[in-house]
Amino acid sequence: MSLASRAFRFGVNMLAVDTSASWHHRARHVEQLGFDVLLVPDHLGIPSPWPALATAAAVTERLRVGPFVLNAAFTNPALLARDAATVDQLSDGRVELGLGTGYVKEEFEAAGIEFLSAGRRVDHLGDTVAGVTSLLADPEHTPRPVQERVPLLLGGNGDRVLRMAAEHADIVGFTAARTGRDGDLEPLSAADFAQRVAFARAAAGNRVETIEWNLLMQIVVVTDVPMRVAEENIEKWGVSMSPQEFLDIPSILIGSAADIADQLVELRATTGISYLTVLEPMIEQFAPVIGLLRGVDR
Repeated sequence: MSLASRAFRFGVNMLAVDTSASWHHRARHVEQLGFDVLLVPDHLGIPSPWPALATAAAVTERLRVGPFVLNAAFTNPALLARDAATVDQLSDGRVELGLGTGYVKEEFEAAGIEFLSAGRRVDHLGDTVAGVTSLLADPEHTPRPVQERVPLLLGGNGDRVLRMAAEHADIVGFTAARTGRDGDLEPLSAADFAQRVAFARAAAGNRVETIEWNLLMQIVVVTDVPMRVAEENIEKWGVSMSPQEFLDIPSILIGSAADIADQLVELRATTGISYLTVLEPMIEQFAPVIGLLRGVDR
């Protein structure tokens, strides 16, 4: 059965800010390549999301902007509602708010914030979601966002986060990876990922058709020799799997632009995932795929 009901949408996760001129140029370039959303992750050691997002919105015309995703432990509902509403005002209503539990133990330690158990971090995420959505919806809260509802993206892989996302988020973000105790990530196999998608869609119940489903792609390589590239990456990352198993990982796109486009059409048809995010170093590789998928939707 085909689940392809939404048009494709494309985001790029930006990993660095250097000079203002460079940041302005890169934001405009992302827009020119056809991406829909400019995103900034929330990790120590890289730029703060909100100032970078506000600046990117100021020099672009249609790009939506958002954190991908904020560590809920690094903020609280009152501060988050203020930040999101302010940037929504400055961008004329182009903010999308991404939230997650945070998972890198060393970053919590560097920030002087206790690295709670996974369950307690999910509890805190739930409290943050409830608080910030209530404040942003309150007509008495100032500043007021431009959008009647700032779209909420919740990202993760575990049962509780995916259930929370399915019940409350406008966008459900799949990581296609499981997180170790100290924040190391292990990619999911195709079968394990399919199970995670099925779990989240079942948890959504009658909301399933109103949700936008997102996946972060970890590798994008346009090539005519995908097996060779897979072998090189297996050696580089030290993973134990065959080249075909590596190519079957849902968050990895290796092949010709046409083959990658076909792969993503099939992904949408089987999972409902229509919102695809890539990392900034991959945008030139991915741009031809955007053109092909726009053609599919036309």
